[in-house]
Amino acid sequence: MHQLRAVLLDEPGTDRVRVGRGRDLAPDRRGRGRRLRPVRGDRRVPELQRRFLGDAHTGHPAPGCSRRARRLLYARVEDGSIPPVQPAAMTLPHRRSVVLMFPGTGAQHPQMAAGLYGHEPVFTEAVDAVLGLLGPDGEAARADWLAPDPVEPMDSDTRSAPLLFAVNYAMGRLVESWGVRPDAYLGHSMGEFTAAVLAGVFTLEDAVRLLWERVRLQRATPPGGMLAVAAAPRELAGYLGGGVVVGAVNGPRHTVLSGPEAPLRAVARRLAADGRTCRRLAARSPYHSPALAPLVAPAEALIRRLRPAPPRTPLYSAYTTRLLGREDAVRPAFWAGQPTAPVLFWPTLERVLAAGGRLLVEAGPSQSLAVIARGHGAVRTGRSEVVATLPPRAMGPEADRRSVREARARLPAGAGPAGGAAGHSGRLPVDLPAS
Repeated sequence: MHQLRAVLLDEPGTDRVRVGRGRDLAPDRRGRGRRLRPVRGDRRVPELQRRFLGDAHTGHPAPGCSRRARRLLYARVEDGSIPPVQPAAMTLPHRRSVVLMFPGTGAQHPQMAAGLYGHEPVFTEAVDAVLGLLGPDGEAARADWLAPDPVEPMDSDTRSAPLLFAVNYAMGRLVESWGVRPDAYLGHSMGEFTAAVLAGVFTLEDAVRLLWERVRLQRATPPGGMLAVAAAPRELAGYLGGGVVVGAVNGPRHTVLSGPEAPLRAVARRLAADGRTCRRLAARSPYHSPALAPLVAPAEALIRRLRPAPPRTPLYSAYTTRLLGREDAVRPAFWAGQPTAPVLFWPTLERVLAAGGRLLVEAGPSQSLAVIARGHGAVRTGRSEVVATLPPRAMGPEADRRSVREARARLPAGAGPAGGAAGHSGRLPVDLPAS
């Protein structure tokens, strides 16, 4: 009898076990039983064998395993040819893959996550790293963030942009420091920029430099804002014009309009007169509209010098609704044009959830993305799950810490791609937080 090898190939939609010399047991087309066919040898035994061997060792073989393969497997476990695998070390057959989500402009609020600063070492270190790169401007932003009565309001560009980015980045680092290894990242607007840093597209230093350059350039653009409307994009075609455009698609009936101040106010009055529900978002700039076109050329020139890299961890782009490919990742025009392009978050979320069971973790303030995701059918039916790491609004330091504790309890250490650290961004510490 040949030496038995049992290896589970951890690929979406597959459940293979290799036995003997280059033989493959795979489900048949109806999913009933397994057929034997020749395959090339696979040397990834140590990292891929855990699930099937664990099932055999505990007396629960994988569904559809043939009797012959089961007898061979049991025999080798019993005679010691295959080491037993402890149940705690197994990979669950239907593990939900982890997707870290980062919210964008509009999610910021006074003292968001401030209860973690000075309490969670990883979070504190990450916030300081971001704001420290801004020098005195970063010090002023930190002071307003932690103050009960800030000098400059949180919705101003010099506060919302650096502080939301800092909190998103710090929450991503904190979650990954628990041993969570995301299978993918997904961001909304500025949240995609945060995801790009954690995925290795930009260094933190380059990202902060680009972010602050955009803030500086925005000062020369006309004032404006964003308006959330309870309607599908096609229902709002008659309200567009005068610089007002669809800035984001957040749900089947959750559309965000964006544009200069006066035209946007006029649209808001028309919507109200027509009995449509709408509300202004916490933004003082017309993000994702042509009004920010003056930002594109200078940003593109800067990004060309920064030289972005392909992502090390998969990153879904809400501008294309697809995984970020190498070509777009390194193309300066792709990143420079984002302030004028619509955010297609809902279509992107649908693609993410169509890939299988997901554990969607919102690593940022306000729970805006968590609320959107909970309305998706894949979450309502229990196929996927949503975890928010912070409260929906400012509720005091203890509420911040309690939310983090509860989120951590729902995220098993080591959750993420098979092979553990290989799927990690490679940039984050593994220190345990204080809470």
